[in-house]
Amino acid sequence: MPIYEYECEKCHKRTELLQKLSDPPLESCPECKSPVHKIVSPPGLHFKGTGWYVTDYAKKSGEPTATKAPASKEKSEKAASTPKPTSGSTD
Repeated sequence: MPIYEYECEKCHKRTELLQKLSDPPLESCPECKSPVHKIVSPPGLHFKGTGWYVTDYAKKSGEPTATKAPASKEKSEKAASTPKPTSGSTD
C-alpha cells in the first residue's frame, strides 16, 4: 500500500496516510478540519546489494563525467611508488 502525503490549506500541517489505491482521498485536515491537497513527492528508494552502481543512473545534462582508474590499479601503482624499508645496519 502506498503512503500518501496531504497538506492542509489553512494550517499547512502535513499528514502522511497509508491508503489502498481504491481508498478515497483525505478531504479534511485531522487538526483543524480545513481542506487538504495531495502532495506529489518522489518515492524513497535506496538500492542495496551487488549490481547497483552510481554509474548505472543517467547523468544530468551538463554534468561532467568523472573518469577514475579501478581501485586495484590505484593500489598497485601506489605500492610500486612507495619505497620499501631495507633491513640492515645504518652506519
